[in-house]
Amino acid sequence: MNSTLKITIFSFWVISGCSFQSNNIVIQSLSGKHHPLKNKIWLSHEHILVDFIGADSIDYSEWNHKHVIDEMTPYLEELKPYNVSYFVDATPNYLGRDVFLLEKIAKKTGLKILTNTGLYGARNNQFIPDFAKRMTAKELSDMWIKEFTDGIAGSSIHPGFIKIGVDNSDPLSPMHSKLVKAAALTHLETGLTIASHTGAAKGLWPQLAILNELQISPEAFIWVHAQSETNTEAYLKAADKGCWISLDGLGWDLERHVEKIVFAKKNDFLDRILISHDAGWYDPQKDQQSIKGYTNIFSQLIPALKAQDFTEEDIQLLLSTNPSKAFSIKIRKTK
Repeated sequence: MNSTLKITIFSFWVISGCSFQSNNIVIQSLSGKHHPLKNKIWLSHEHILVDFIGADSIDYSEWNHKHVIDEMTPYLEELKPYNVSYFVDATPNYLGRDVFLLEKIAKKTGLKILTNTGLYGARNNQFIPDFAKRMTAKELSDMWIKEFTDGIAGSSIHPGFIKIGVDNSDPLSPMHSKLVKAAALTHLETGLTIASHTGAAKGLWPQLAILNELQISPEAFIWVHAQSETNTEAYLKAADKGCWISLDGLGWDLERHVEKIVFAKKNDFLDRILISHDAGWYDPQKDQQSIKGYTNIFSQLIPALKAQDFTEEDIQLLLSTNPSKAFSIKIRKTK
């Protein structure tokens, strides 16, 4: 790491006040609920392992924990100079969510990892098991709430957020409307934030409408892959409604993200923006892995933003303040 960037990260670490604790915010990592320190740096949408074989074919014996850990640990160790503490693993159930693997990685690296409950309907429901397709929104919600209260897969690990996915359409398909309603019902019982794989804004508005019907504030919703939207008016509308806007393609795209983040600052909604890489992606179906690392934010994005006159406070907002608020456990209803 070059000396200029070392000074930048150190300055952020000191200026933000390493002893300050936000006692009104509670999050839940693999190790349980706690109050995050205000200065802790987050990666708010990443992956360790993802298996695209399909819900009715996935087999957790297909991957060896040691092999995955050996492959992925060097990429996670690269985060230590940047003081990253929180790592949100966005892999949903039936796509390779493996809380026992994540727990081993958390212990080895010292990262506080967040996992999720929910189901992923994008790609025409191929990652939703048949039994879940027959369930009602209430039955799905009960299943997700049970993971929150009792733990995932018989473990003591509890989800830190709800992850769903929809195909980008308006209106949503009946299955995807059901997923959003189930997530909303789960939020009302648990306070977990809903992160929804959405893409362009077309599929955002019907999701927010469902939340509104149940009197849930958009502040409980993360618009995932918002970088896919090309109409700046959609960002202004989403920010005005109050949802979180997640620009999470920094594993492969820098210039487009800089433009959107600069637009957010100029239009006074930087406090609604989340940034991450959407990187990692160990694939158990592949013999040769092509892992994307998790450091572009620090090595490329921050210098680019500073060249656009972003302050230390702006950087803190993106890396610490916003994600700690977005993933806080709190029931958020419309006023």
